[in-house]
Amino acid sequence: MRILRQTIHFDTFNYPLEKIAPLEKILFIDIETTGFTAKSSSLYLIGAAYYEAGSWYVKQWFANTYEEEADILSAFFQYAGSYTHLIHFNGNNFDLPYLLQKCKQHHLPYHFNRFEGIDIYRRVSPYKGFLKLPNCKLKTLEQYLGIAREDTFDGGELISVYHTYVKNPTDYALQALTLHNADDMKGMLRILPILSYYDLFHSPLIPKKVQANYYRDINGKQHQEILMKLILPSPLPSSLSGTSNGCYFRGEGLEGTLRIPLYEEEMKYYYSNYKSYYYLPEEDTAIHKSVASFVDKDHRIQASAATCYTRKLSSYLPQWDILFEPFFKRDYKDKETFFELTEEMKKERPLFAKYAAHILNMIEQSY
Repeated sequence: MRILRQTIHFDTFNYPLEKIAPLEKILFIDIETTGFTAKSSSLYLIGAAYYEAGSWYVKQWFANTYEEEADILSAFFQYAGSYTHLIHFNGNNFDLPYLLQKCKQHHLPYHFNRFEGIDIYRRVSPYKGFLKLPNCKLKTLEQYLGIAREDTFDGGELISVYHTYVKNPTDYALQALTLHNADDMKGMLRILPILSYYDLFHSPLIPKKVQANYYRDINGKQHQEILMKLILPSPLPSSLSGTSNGCYFRGEGLEGTLRIPLYEEEMKYYYSNYKSYYYLPEEDTAIHKSVASFVDKDHRIQASAATCYTRKLSSYLPQWDILFEPFFKRDYKDKETFFELTEEMKKERPLFAKYAAHILNMIEQSY
């Protein structure tokens, strides 16, 4: 077994990793194998990146022979014992299950139960469409962020290199095998800013300015919108924009902007217990039976679900789930709902933070 260590030299990454855990408690992990299943392949390298005394390092446990699997497993788990958080790339699907299966094969008592795990791939992949990415492979994310690699191999190409190394060890083969893993470790550190897109949907947005704004469309018709200036949870490494259902978002660095149409019109509030109401066709409204005794029977009919409403002229904002109640519609069969923007609500910044997250999620889900 060989144990190798090197310093990672790169500029400070623009992501607040310490909000996850103290840097000294975070361990990045990536493994190299000769196949996808533990039963029929070999584990030949476990790589880890860690922070110590102001610098980042890569440590690697390398098996010179197939028989040294148990040695590198034991050495890694003993070393990892002082850490609390594991960060990996698609490790939930491959690295961690593979290591556990190898431990079982070698009757080693190790597990990951005590670690908090963060899978970068799993956190970013739901937003592939919004980010306009073809896939969320590590190299794809590196290219998206403008990160260049040193190694020219991929993991599959190195399988034959390792088999050859076991039979005839050379420094060139060793360097190729360890360089690929080291670059994966460095790549994980360098793509950490990609987690800012995850934070965008899972951490609070802070509205720093909310105002009504008037504009004219290409036909000269005047419209009104709500313009929100937001402070984002963590700085976006690349600007991001999206639009859906008349709403628009743009984020750059720590600043975000939301534009949401504001409708000044008459909408309908539908009562759910329509059997308790009469509909007044001449008034185009519904009233409760308890107060309908003064209405002539010829001017009232039993309300249906579609006619059990009252109308109100006000200012409304759209919502795609029932976020705020009471909710209004233009027509009974409409799927789109609205809530009234009252004077009291205009003063509630926490409400606008909640609404901003709702609109942003709606935009993202349209991609």
